[in-house]
Amino acid sequence: MLAATLLLLPPLAGDAYAFKLFGITLFGDNDDTLEVIDPVRYDATLETGNADKDLKKRLESAASLVTDEKQPVSGDLGVIIKAREDRDRLIAVLYEEARYGGTVHISVAGTDIDRLPPNPTFDHGAPVPVAVRINPGPLFKLGSVRFDGDLAGRNPEDYDLETGGAAGSRLILKAGEQLLVDLKKEGRPLAKLTERKVTADHRTHTVDVVLGAVGGPVAPFGSVAVKGSRTVDAAFISRYSRLDKGGRYSPDQLKKANDRLRELGVFSSVTIHESDKLAPDGSLPLIIEVSEGKHRYFGFGAEYSSIDGAGVQGYWGHRNLFGEAESLRIEGKVSGIGATTDVSTFDYSAGIVFTKPGAFVPEATFESRLEAKSETPDVYEAQTVIYSATMAYELNETDKLKGGGEVAWINTDDAFGKNQYVTLSLPISFERDARDNKLDPTEGYYATLSAKPSYEVLDGTIFSSFEGSIAGYLGLGEEDGIVLAGRLAAGTLVGGDDLESIPATRRFFAGGGGSVRGYAYREISSYNNADEATGGRSYALGSFEVRVKVSENIGIVPFIDVGTVSTGIVPDFSDIRAGAGIGIRYATPFGPLRLDVAMPLQRYDGGSQYGIYAGIGQAF
Repeated sequence: MLAATLLLLPPLAGDAYAFKLFGITLFGDNDDTLEVIDPVRYDATLETGNADKDLKKRLESAASLVTDEKQPVSGDLGVIIKAREDRDRLIAVLYEEARYGGTVHISVAGTDIDRLPPNPTFDHGAPVPVAVRINPGPLFKLGSVRFDGDLAGRNPEDYDLETGGAAGSRLILKAGEQLLVDLKKEGRPLAKLTERKVTADHRTHTVDVVLGAVGGPVAPFGSVAVKGSRTVDAAFISRYSRLDKGGRYSPDQLKKANDRLRELGVFSSVTIHESDKLAPDGSLPLIIEVSEGKHRYFGFGAEYSSIDGAGVQGYWGHRNLFGEAESLRIEGKVSGIGATTDVSTFDYSAGIVFTKPGAFVPEATFESRLEAKSETPDVYEAQTVIYSATMAYELNETDKLKGGGEVAWINTDDAFGKNQYVTLSLPISFERDARDNKLDPTEGYYATLSAKPSYEVLDGTIFSSFEGSIAGYLGLGEEDGIVLAGRLAAGTLVGGDDLESIPATRRFFAGGGGSVRGYAYREISSYNNADEATGGRSYALGSFEVRVKVSENIGIVPFIDVGTVSTGIVPDFSDIRAGAGIGIRYATPFGPLRLDVAMPLQRYDGGSQYGIYAGIGQAF
């Protein structure tokens, strides 16, 4: 499936705007026009001495005199200011690369910038010549490393500071920051570095490092004040942050509280300020400062599937109905447009969802959902109306338990003919999320278990579905340039006299972007003697990807998906279907944009030949 979604934002009027996608201007002006007062042009040259290839590349990137050469500066003084900023930046790069004996000389119009008068005047008959000469100097190694104060006794090698090892300034700064973090993780909010001494010995080309710190007392969280709230109840904000419980100070808890409040969607910004001193009772006072965003929103989307046609969707929502971040969302969707010309075969859905975070206790979220839809995949037709009410409870930072009730009216036309069902269900699920990033994980795992015991009212049938999945991630190489990702999933249906007694929407199918790419949605199924898809009582799926980062923003992902659906309560693997392909990922601040192309390796007669899939975030 190839899908693209557009978000409808409040109208913008009175100005012209440019729209860019992946850095490409689709319409509007490509560059913002900035007027430079008294423009002066210059011609810059850069010499990097005996710098190796990697260091030369870093120096060239840091030299804005060279990278911005086509852009004039403001006045003759502007040339000098830019040159001095470049010298500081280039020296910093040399220090980061452990070149503590390196030098940077910059001259303008033949004169060193340190010898120029305060207000220089240059000849503007031609671009002002600027020469940047760098002598990288020798590579330094770490000499002695000593931790003083409350850092004494810690092993420098645990912080990548090893005698004879790398001595770059960034590594030393990072070690100091991590030492401070570790002190604060011990519950010491007032911990601070008291000494960071770096001494370079130019005779031995070594660097001696001394780091000292004061930990301060262990303290609990204290009073929590809220600043900036207007329509969202301040007491709710304090309670939902879970910082008001008085637990031991923890930077991780502060970050999680910040993330938790942001995820409510009602704030444009959240900042948690720590007091610089403890309260008389020894606790640490906090201030949660928020800025509320727009509570009402609406939008629309469009998608196109190479298999299933086009679709449009729209929605309206409110993020703060009653003052405690209660949300209401109304949405509708039409899909399958173009796959046929018969509007009765399009897929339709409409729903309304109410969510109450912090219901009864901060860890609980209540959701009420009413949804009606008409589906016409190739294997069946179904009209359903479903109402559900669920409560999700966060057991801890990684585990969540969800349970509730559901009632559904289902009308189907499938391999067993036309049937109606009314089901009462008690869904329950458990989720463990130990990923380092939900949209683009590089390590950890994500596991789910669910059960849905059900009673079909019209025929008195009792049946239950059970499903489980686990996905794991392993990063390899520098900065996780390669990530191995795999997912396994399985499910079974028990109860019911036969498949016909179970609604088609509750039987198992596979195929499509969420399971085996390359096959049409729900194309993988058990089939009867008339070659009609019946769905199955069990399934097993596996997906495996190698996510390779080829640049800072672009990655390629070869993958293979495997799946089977069986009529028995345990998969018999008599008909295994697999799809393989390759994808492109483009990194954005809100997660990677995904585009996958896949082909079925064991195509059904008359089935799909390929599939194109797009979305935000990794496939799993």
